Amino acid sequence: MEISENGFIFSDHKELLQIDSIHHYLSTESYWAKNIPLEIVQRSIENSLCFGIYKDNRQIGFARWITDKATFAWLCDVYIENEYRGRGLAKKLMSFMIFHPDLQGLRRYQLATLDAHGLYEQFGFSQIQNPERQMGIVIPNAYSKSVSD
Repeated sequence: MEISENGFIFSDHKELLQIDSIHHYLSTESYWAKNIPLEIVQRSIENSLCFGIYKDNRQIGFARWITDKATFAWLCDVYIENEYRGRGLAKKLMSFMIFHPDLQGLRRYQLATLDAHGLYEQFGFSQIQNPERQMGIVIPNAYSKSVSD
């Protein structure tokens, strides 16, 4: 799928993804994947349903869904380059993604966010009901080198 609007291209074609740009943003700009190695970004993209936003052949936004395409999808690594924020691109990206054929009929869509609750609420996301049923393993600073390295 691909759409073009106001000079921006929204696409789910993995061959358009600019892995170095995605890695740079995630490893240096994001709060959730600081120092993530390039190899991990590559593997995560290979195993996810990915979306990019492009302007003048430059990737300026990204998001990916970890999904079985049958019951569950986790939205992650969503970003818009700083210079393009405030133009409604994240909202347009969400609209593009949420209607993707591979994401229809699932019973659960999840994500985690520090500061974009308002955006995601517009697309039906809400606080998790019964959070006491949710469990996880979190590895803080998973991509930071240890002191002994």
